[in-house]
Amino acid sequence: MSVHDELTSVQRSLDELFRSLGRLEKQLGTGGLEMRRVRADANHLRESVALLRDATAPAAQKRPELVTISDTPYDSALWRDSDDEGLGARDRRAP
Repeated sequence: MSVHDELTSVQRSLDELFRSLGRLEKQLGTGGLEMRRVRADANHLRESVALLRDATAPAAQKRPELVTISDTPYDSALWRDSDDEGLGARDRRAP
C-alpha cells in the first residue's frame, strides 16, 4: 500500500473511533474526566494525522509562490553611499 492509502485507512479508522465515542458519550455522558480525556486524545490523533498528511503531500502542491524580479536596472542613486563588500567605501583605501 502507498502512504496515501495508509493515511486514508487511518483517517477512516479515526472517523469510526469518533462515531463510537459519540455513541459512548450518549450512554455515559460527557461530564466525566475520563470521557473528556479520551475525546481530547482522539482530537490530538486527528490533528497529528492531518499534520502527517500535509507533510507527505506531493511536492507540486507545496511549491512556494514565485516572485517576479524585473530585468530593468536599479536606480544608481540606491548605491551612492554604499560600501563594496570586503573593499570598504569607494573613496577610501581598503585595509
